[in-house]
Amino acid sequence: MEQYKKEFIEFMIDCEVLKFGNFVTKSGRKTPFFVNTGFYRTGTQLRSLGEYYARAIISKFGTDFDVLFGPAYKGIPLSVATSIALSEYYDADVRYCSNRKEMKDHGDKGILLGSPIQDGDKVVIIEDVTTAGTSIQETLPIIRAQGKVEVLGLVVSVDRMERGRGEKSALKEIEEEYGLKTAAIVTMEEVIEHLYNKPYKGRVIIDDALKAAIDAYYDKYGAEI
Repeated sequence: MEQYKKEFIEFMIDCEVLKFGNFVTKSGRKTPFFVNTGFYRTGTQLRSLGEYYARAIISKFGTDFDVLFGPAYKGIPLSVATSIALSEYYDADVRYCSNRKEMKDHGDKGILLGSPIQDGDKVVIIEDVTTAGTSIQETLPIIRAQGKVEVLGLVVSVDRMERGRGEKSALKEIEEEYGLKTAAIVTMEEVIEHLYNKPYKGRVIIDDALKAAIDAYYDKYGAEI
């Protein structure tokens, strides 16, 4: 595993973004782990997060795209932080764009904030995590309604590696159904590999009991490899 992936896993722990316990996902699944990017709350944290996302984007998509689209609401700071990192570290001056939950009828009117999306634009979507692929169904029509654009793909922070609507992973379903490339900074397999029965800052994050709960979750919701 690359060093930056290990650092990102520990970064999520430090920021209390990656948590273990009893949670319910947007798709209604009871899960022993949860990723909430809403806990990135400081300028320093967002700067680092943008760097990690930028690295994942460069490795999968390069710099040949025009717009980084972050769906409201969590995608808004993700798109801003990552577009800054792309400019600072890779000399890629991409535009950021997000949607509003409600149409604005005065001033800067419309459903979008940030940069407009124009005919011919190449777009990469940035999200926190995808569990069952439901959010992409809402996001793609918004982007494609703006004109003749090419949506290249989706990048998330963590690939949960579980089934979407069928037997394949949500990211794999998105690739096949919409013809998009997908990328993640890390996968849950990498998270488990790095944390299982290994002390971090004086404590073991994933012990045998938690590992058993995670295994049981994947027995039920794990995707086909």
